[in-house]
Amino acid sequence: EYKLGRNNVVISDEDGIESIGGIMGGEHSGCDENTIDVLIESALWDPMNIAKSGRSLGIITDARYRFERGVDPEYMVPGLERTTELVLELCGGTAARAEVVGYKGYEPKIVEFPFSEVKRLTGLEIPVEEMKQILSRLGFTVGAGDIGSCSVAVPSWRPDVDGKADLVEEVMRIHGVDNIKPAPLEGHAAVNGRILTTLQIRTRAAKRALASRGMLEAVTWSFIPEDQAKLFGGGSAALKLANPIAAEMSDMRPSLLPGLLTAAQRNADKGYGDVAIFEVSGTYENDRPEGQRRVAGGIRRGSASLSGAGRMWSNAAKGGGKPVDVFDAKADALAVIEACGLPMANIQIEQGGPEWYHPGRSGTIKMGPKVVLGYFGEFHPLTLEALDVSGALCGFEVYVDAMPEAKRKATRTKPALEL
Repeated sequence: EYKLGRNNVVISDEDGIESIGGIMGGEHSGCDENTIDVLIESALWDPMNIAKSGRSLGIITDARYRFERGVDPEYMVPGLERTTELVLELCGGTAARAEVVGYKGYEPKIVEFPFSEVKRLTGLEIPVEEMKQILSRLGFTVGAGDIGSCSVAVPSWRPDVDGKADLVEEVMRIHGVDNIKPAPLEGHAAVNGRILTTLQIRTRAAKRALASRGMLEAVTWSFIPEDQAKLFGGGSAALKLANPIAAEMSDMRPSLLPGLLTAAQRNADKGYGDVAIFEVSGTYENDRPEGQRRVAGGIRRGSASLSGAGRMWSNAAKGGGKPVDVFDAKADALAVIEACGLPMANIQIEQGGPEWYHPGRSGTIKMGPKVVLGYFGEFHPLTLEALDVSGALCGFEVYVDAMPEAKRKATRTKPALEL
């Protein structure tokens, strides 16, 4: 059963609804081996109404597929006649007189077609007579006009043609797309300005810096379970999803770390415990545009340090094989800040961080007394227990959007001389 709304069109009689118009017929109005009298209907439906009704009801049928894309209105009567012929041929019987109600005939859509549009949109030099012949062969009626344009009547079976650009497309595809010669873009005398914003440049720099340190980029979900969101300072009502893709993915993430930690644990469960992954993406503090942050975050697990992962006895001279710790996370965070172009002499490190970090093995990165650039450290045992994550783990988050803009240096370059 389907719950119908006021905008759904139905076919009904005094006994009730027979079918949903243009989408699906009713069960009791169908045919079986005992059917004697058959009413054949050939109707036209509004494509937009069919599309909205089918989507709201969740019904996908061949009828909906055709009607929501538009059908040839002039084939309504021939289609009825052909269907009647097939019924008489296969089943026998006597046909009654057909009646047409409400249809007043097709009124062709008239499109003004300037011939210069072909050159402007495609670059092709096509003779006017060839354009007219192409359109005529495709079923369009080319009418009178002046030297530079003509009126074109669109055939009934082409509901997709709406304007002059559509006619240009028809001419181009028949003439041949391979006839379009490649042409370089026009050059500019002036030097182009900077295309990427500072945030975009720093995002790319952060990714390159972390990848060069042996970390693999991950893409995790932007929504996480409510208990994980609360664990990392989120979980507010403003960041709850109205229609989550899954019941447990209910909140927008306040941090990149929950997704990275659970991803590392999934790798460990499959036998790959030495993981170093990062992500540079958005986190959410509130539902306002300024509440979205651009953050570079990463974690290392097991012995996945910068010198390489390995067993405890391997590469011991270079420190390989030892579990990762707070200093690995600190080095990663500072590498991001340096890659983004900030003066490292102005960076300050303070002990401690948010509550999801270990209080004695974490730090806060600042630039001056007020600007917090990020946090790093080993994770609190209670945090790992709540996430059902185990092993030697450290991580960091750097707020790329919190980095101050570099001051522009004065230049003695003079503007271009205009004569």
